[in-house]
Amino acid sequence: MSPSPTLSVDKLALVKNLYLTKKLCVREVADTLDVSSDAVIAFLRRHHFPMRTRREASQVMFEHKSPSFTKQKLNTTNLKELAIIGAMLYWGEGYKGNERLPANTVDFANSDNKMILLFLKFLRSVFALDEKRLRIYLYCYSNQDILKIIDFWSKITKIPKTQFTKPYVRNDFKATANKMPYGLIHIRYADKKLLLEIKSMIESYVTKYASVV
Repeated sequence: MSPSPTLSVDKLALVKNLYLTKKLCVREVADTLDVSSDAVIAFLRRHHFPMRTRREASQVMFEHKSPSFTKQKLNTTNLKELAIIGAMLYWGEGYKGNERLPANTVDFANSDNKMILLFLKFLRSVFALDEKRLRIYLYCYSNQDILKIIDFWSKITKIPKTQFTKPYVRNDFKATANKMPYGLIHIRYADKKLLLEIKSMIESYVTKYASVV
């Protein structure tokens, strides 16, 4: 059965509840009422509803989008410790974004394999992740064995080589320089909601343990 082409005036209160109170997007209102998105837009304009800007519409869609992870209950000492450790590691070594370059992805960078493992333990234990969304971005020098380094990190992290993106390879090295033997890697997970959750955890711990009087 195809959606009804129009909305009658008796649906005014219902549309107001769905669009303004529940903040559903146009598509969700259309699906709920079994009409087309065009019919909803025409109805909103006809009854002088305040139309959302593109930015507001994107924000509504983001809020209604299901996350790709599930935060676990911190009901053991081990999980509570991991939550604090992971959040503080990200506070120090993770990209959190700024006004000029906002962040939409979890991005943790380090050359220490133990620190990388600890952060991954945090992600995998505190959050039930979609492992296929994990990506590794390698930063190294051209005089290093790149394939060997990728093999090393793949075994350490248990992330398949197919989930490694094209590495950044520097040519300006000095033979005598004390370079990173296994380069530096970025652990990335493309879900802004996970980034916001980690940033919220950071803020919570900072407020609790390092509040400024």
